Amino acid sequence: METKQMKNEDIKQFIVVKFGHEQYGINIQIVQNIVRMPNITRVPNAPAYIKGVINLRGEIIPVMSVRVKFELEEDQFTHATRIIIVKVDGNAIGLIVDEVLEVIQLSEAQIEKIVSDADDEKSKYVYAVGKVGEELVTLLNVGSIIGVEE
Repeated sequence: METKQMKNEDIKQFIVVKFGHEQYGINIQIVQNIVRMPNITRVPNAPAYIKGVINLRGEIIPVMSVRVKFELEEDQFTHATRIIIVKVDGNAIGLIVDEVLEVIQLSEAQIEKIVSDADDEKSKYVYAVGKVGEELVTLLNVGSIIGVEE
């Protein structure tokens, strides 16, 4: 019984999302909601990666384009585009993703930590790579992306 309980504690769940052809994992513990694309209200003088704000059941939530933050091509909104509402250190923010694929479970043995180069701006947004069979899923450090640490 204790061994089984210990194994469950070592398992982490991630929501796998796509940006272009690449798959990224977001720790499910910080995900509050996944919503279809609502109307986004622009905010004057906001950074380019802040697309505006949405009203989600009375709560005003800023929405960020991860594509712009990663210096990729602009977002192309399709029927599969979603906003993932995450909450880190009490800060809620919506992340625009191309597509939500699935929820995966990874054990500690399947997660390979990445040693980041302090000079590489983009590497601080990634904390590890998850091995799912033959595929790799880049695990995002969402706190770093939105400017607060997880």
